[in-house]
Amino acid sequence: MRGPGHPALEATTTPFKEISLSRMKDLLLKGLPPEQRAKGALVLLAIVGVLILAKPFNLIPDFLDELPQHTYQSSINKEIQEIKRTELVPIGAALEWTFYYLRDDLHVSVVTRFFSTSLKALVDVVHNILSGGRKGFGLDAPPWSALLVIALTLGYALKGWRLSLLGGGTVCYFAIFGLWTYAMTTLAYLAVAVPISIIIGLFLGIWCYKKKSVEVSILPILSVAQTMPHFAYLIAVVVFFGIGHQTGVIATIIFAVPPMVRLTLLGLQTISPEIVEAGKMAGCTSRQLLFRVQLPSARNEIMIGINQVIMQCLAMVVIAAFIGADGLGFRLLHKLIALKLGECVEIGFAIVLLALVLDGLSKAWAEKKRDYRANLPFYRRYKYSILLVVLVAIAYILASYFPILNKIPRDLDITYAKSWDGFIDWTVVNWQTRDFRYIMLVHILTPLRDALLFMPFIAIMVLVAGVGLLLGGYYSALLTLGFLLFIALAGWWDRAMITLYMVLFSTFICIVVGIPLGLWSAMREKRARTALFWCDTFQTFPSFIYIIPAIMLFRVNDFTAIMAVVAYAMVPAVRYTVEGLKNIPPELHEAVTMAGCNKRQRLLQLQLPVALPHIMLGVNQTVMFAFSMVIIAAFVGTIDLGQSIFKALSETALGKGVTLGLCVSFMALTVDHLVVRWARERRRLLGLD
Repeated sequence: MRGPGHPALEATTTPFKEISLSRMKDLLLKGLPPEQRAKGALVLLAIVGVLILAKPFNLIPDFLDELPQHTYQSSINKEIQEIKRTELVPIGAALEWTFYYLRDDLHVSVVTRFFSTSLKALVDVVHNILSGGRKGFGLDAPPWSALLVIALTLGYALKGWRLSLLGGGTVCYFAIFGLWTYAMTTLAYLAVAVPISIIIGLFLGIWCYKKKSVEVSILPILSVAQTMPHFAYLIAVVVFFGIGHQTGVIATIIFAVPPMVRLTLLGLQTISPEIVEAGKMAGCTSRQLLFRVQLPSARNEIMIGINQVIMQCLAMVVIAAFIGADGLGFRLLHKLIALKLGECVEIGFAIVLLALVLDGLSKAWAEKKRDYRANLPFYRRYKYSILLVVLVAIAYILASYFPILNKIPRDLDITYAKSWDGFIDWTVVNWQTRDFRYIMLVHILTPLRDALLFMPFIAIMVLVAGVGLLLGGYYSALLTLGFLLFIALAGWWDRAMITLYMVLFSTFICIVVGIPLGLWSAMREKRARTALFWCDTFQTFPSFIYIIPAIMLFRVNDFTAIMAVVAYAMVPAVRYTVEGLKNIPPELHEAVTMAGCNKRQRLLQLQLPVALPHIMLGVNQTVMFAFSMVIIAAFVGTIDLGQSIFKALSETALGKGVTLGLCVSFMALTVDHLVVRWARERRRLLGLD
């Protein structure tokens, strides 16, 4: 009989040990192979199911079931507490102490207030130049007709008559509808915030390119910054810089810098090595190589970054109205609080027009190729500049004779707010959305929210960490687990789950509607162009605009917030589906045509499998948009993290606000990490990278 130490038995068991150890090592380092993930997912779901089913029978210890929640005392009434229990780790209090130590004890506020004062002086100068005043070098405000000819000429010079008419129509809208002063204030903020954001973003992008250690350090910070809710920025800015329009500009700059850094870095990293070598062989110094070779070669990405900075600045200028930034955003916020929806539509349309014009001008500038015409005469080379100077001079002369061309009197202002109010009243009476809202809230949304809150927190953490382990090994598992652990220790788990349920439901609707719409659009070239045009248009709208139609149709409740999120987050689902199907290599289409596939077989066996990684990136962007919008949608009444951030902003609770912002950011980054990792692996397996 063979004993435990028999050589034949040891020879048999050793390979099995080596195989099992090898598989375990691959699981920890790389995750499960794609062909084994279905079994791994079933095992993971079984474990999570056991944890959930064990809760009704009290088989799960309390410390694995429910987490202590955040204790918060209102600064207005110290006797009122939201929840009696205390959080495990007072993260908010620690952050608050740190920030105030920096401000008061280390006197960082001296630097920040000096910067704030200097920026205020700069904003005042630009604002007075546009609106008139003693701080604008004593100049009178420019006539609205002069800005009209500037918009018309710039639009025509950059992209033709369509953009020219859009720019001119926008200027006329500001002047005719009595929004000129507010529009000039918003433009003054943009005129200050955009150049500063571009300069800072360029500098940081170049620094990251030059030093790998800086890139490794800054990129995670940029990821967190881009997923932090807008309002979390506002609290920190108020504490360090005070309240006022210059504070809104500072918040705008902080929010707009990350995309400029990323796109500058991307442009520099994608330069062909041959171009750099040619510059070195020509005898360029490091400085000449950067400014004469590398930056011009990265022009396309840098110009896209400038476009993104302009759009981010405009979006943030609207939200910065919460901390005293005047302009169209402040006017919109004031009317929205008063529920004067007709005037909200009027102002919102002005913001949309401004966004479309700025987006169109910046994109046209980015796409316009340099035209080297050294042999042309002076008046041919600079014909649009000469035309612009002549037309502006004519506008000034005519405005001096005809006051209406200088400034339209208030008694001639036009408004259609009452018409919109009448339409809204008609919809409330005739469009019976009450029953639909009741069904959605009572029978769908509330059970979904309660189910998510019922789940033991350990089950959710096991589920997310398990998915990370299957897809990316121990690194993904530990990273996602760390994100969730921060939320758990901070004491905001329940509020985070309410936010998550709203994001999940909104994303589900976007997927169900957006992906089929994208598939239908991609089937024909004309439909695809139309879909991408409308995606470009809607993506320029500041997020706050989407709240207005949601309130008009569904009043104030959770479902209203979800509909606003859906309207905002639908664009990436449609866009990435159309682009994914359009970007399939022609060779693959030819192969399935030669194989005799019909349209259905082509869609199911080629287009969807190949485009799926790109479509999943669209789903990922939809989730990112949903997390961003759900916090803003808390303005219409929810009890999630967004409402708590609003409350922290009203009381300048810095530690609490930053902690809440990090909770939202970490949830978004969890989804982003898992989806992007899967999509990259899938593209690699399909040979698309």
